[in-house]
Amino acid sequence: MREAEEAAFARAIEVEALMDEAGAGVAQSVRKFFPHPGTCIVYAGKGHNGGDALVAAEHLKRAGWKIDIHLAFPESECSELTRKKLQTLREAADSWHRHLADGTWAGSPCHTIVLDGLLGLGANRLLREPIRAAARQINQLRREHNAFVFAVDLPTGLDADSGEVDPEDCVIADFTIAIGFAKHGLIVDPALDFVGRLEVVPLVDLAPEITAPNELAATAHSLNSLLPRRKFSAYKNQFGRIGVVAGSKGFVGAALMTTSGALRAGAGLVEIFVPAEIYEIVASAAPVEAMVKPVRSYRKLLDEKIDVWALGPGLGKSRAPEILNLIKRAEQPMVVDADGLNILANKIDILRDCRGPRLLTPHPGEMERLLDIGKMSRAGTARNFCEQFPVTLLFKGSRTIVAERSRPLSFNTTGNPGMASGGMGDILTGVCAGLLGQGLSLYDAARLGAWVCGRAAEMSIFNGHANEQSLLATDVLERLGDAFKEMQNPPI
Repeated sequence: MREAEEAAFARAIEVEALMDEAGAGVAQSVRKFFPHPGTCIVYAGKGHNGGDALVAAEHLKRAGWKIDIHLAFPESECSELTRKKLQTLREAADSWHRHLADGTWAGSPCHTIVLDGLLGLGANRLLREPIRAAARQINQLRREHNAFVFAVDLPTGLDADSGEVDPEDCVIADFTIAIGFAKHGLIVDPALDFVGRLEVVPLVDLAPEITAPNELAATAHSLNSLLPRRKFSAYKNQFGRIGVVAGSKGFVGAALMTTSGALRAGAGLVEIFVPAEIYEIVASAAPVEAMVKPVRSYRKLLDEKIDVWALGPGLGKSRAPEILNLIKRAEQPMVVDADGLNILANKIDILRDCRGPRLLTPHPGEMERLLDIGKMSRAGTARNFCEQFPVTLLFKGSRTIVAERSRPLSFNTTGNPGMASGGMGDILTGVCAGLLGQGLSLYDAARLGAWVCGRAAEMSIFNGHANEQSLLATDVLERLGDAFKEMQNPPI
């Protein structure tokens, strides 16, 4: 980040121009999650991070937000540029406090957010006064008044390189708006609960020097070229015939959600292959756009004219030999999830010589059955697994990782804790299969699938009527179209 800034300054790009762009991006990110005005409490340090937060507050003020400013230092100690942005906001804001408040906040009847603009890149994670007191107040607002915390670039008290945090008072952010690029410290495992939802504000005047990064943050800007607009002459056979192998007695819903995910992701045709004993139930409940076929032997599916397989949700393990045979011998791309993974766990070596490409989508519990994780990090686990087996891995979790041998690790940025409920993975399996049917690689289908499912979940909460407790997988299905539209047309 420092090298990119220095290169920009060498091209006569001014610091203020970058600050204005960053602050506008932060405000846009806030309004992405909270489209209606509320109260914004800004905690600003004396450096450029504080300036970014003040610019963001000015944009929010002009959009109708109530702004409350708290400076961690006397105004005279702030940088010249930060003072300038403070004066601009002062002229626009109807409420300003020169010094830190006493820690109490009356609040307002609408939502309240906090902008953490105390410390930026290069700051020491071990906090000192008066920053420590300000960080404590931010956490108190979050804990006692249900305020949502937006960290500007990184949470105060978190090291941008290592992800290590101040052991007592690191700011706990619900959203971290990384400026320019996501820093490595934001995606390591121990930082997860301090960083929260990761959003990246790209700056057009900052270009990375690294041409082949080891890690990527999956964002709308980085993914939107993967799914181009369809030609006007398009027809269904161009977008894949998806075969869903899922469901068993008592687990009909898994097959239905996988099917719906594939349909909502743009699959041309979807066929559901289910055990004969549940055929009538599935046929009566399946989306009318799908075809349902009874199966007496999964071995016969090798003869079906299918472009992509989605296998595993709700499948059970009673026919494990037949399923293993299908995983190994099918020549088409296959997404393997749930019971497909549990069956594989006992015969994992067949992944070394499958006839077709395989995308595995385990959650942490399934991953532990596939590989002895020990004390490896999630990133280390993903790399290790893909070095052992020639597959693409979508390692689900609060920061889903997509891995493939000789490709950068890709960290998903969307999603929320409301997704910790049944059916979410079934929809993701179907979405990935639907994207594969449209010609995406396994790696790109996994990255894009994880992003749109996570974003759909967010939209259900911040633009819909759900909350973290009430969010259902079917809510995500209903919002997939909105997520795809945003991905294809990200804010400039």
